[in-house]
Amino acid sequence: MGAHADDIEIGCGGTVLELLATYANCEVCWLVLSADGRRAIEARRSGDAFLEAAQERRVIVEGFRDGFFPYSGPAIKDFFERLKDEVSPDLILTHHGSDLHQDHRLVSDLTWNTFRDHLILEYEVPKYDGDLGSPNVFVHLDESTVRVKIENILGHFASQAERRWFSEDVFRSMLRLRGMESNSPTLFAEGFYSRKILL
Repeated sequence: MGAHADDIEIGCGGTVLELLATYANCEVCWLVLSADGRRAIEARRSGDAFLEAAQERRVIVEGFRDGFFPYSGPAIKDFFERLKDEVSPDLILTHHGSDLHQDHRLVSDLTWNTFRDHLILEYEVPKYDGDLGSPNVFVHLDESTVRVKIENILGHFASQAERRWFSEDVFRSMLRLRGMESNSPTLFAEGFYSRKILL
């Protein structure tokens, strides 16, 4: 689940690619809550590219207003309740609950509120707010997965190209930092936060 087009790709795109490479029969529901016009087209194309290896894939792109999620809460909550009747995933990847972007926080809150009995891992998105923390779950990524992730992000989101943070070195640096923190033999990793895991 991602609040905006490119959040999923940046936060957990490598993990999605790894899961699809490891498990042949994955069914994936890729949900973007805020994208319209050009951003919606980018989000759909990117979702399809990342999920190319999925046995079944469903890319959902909604048009909730960017930056206004707390003020649109009831409509977004209704959407989550409908979604709960349609999917019951084994794993949910969503925004970190301490993310300083209000849209990201609401998506995380509603994920936990709606899918209480599911395995939920929270991903991080680097941004100006400087809210990176200390993840406690890591997925190691090899160089080829890192390359595919970054090429897909940069190739599918031309609308973001002028933003200073939207660059290969930022994305690679995050993956390298999390790789160092988790002593990854491949050098790279994505970091996640887990509030609760039932084994």
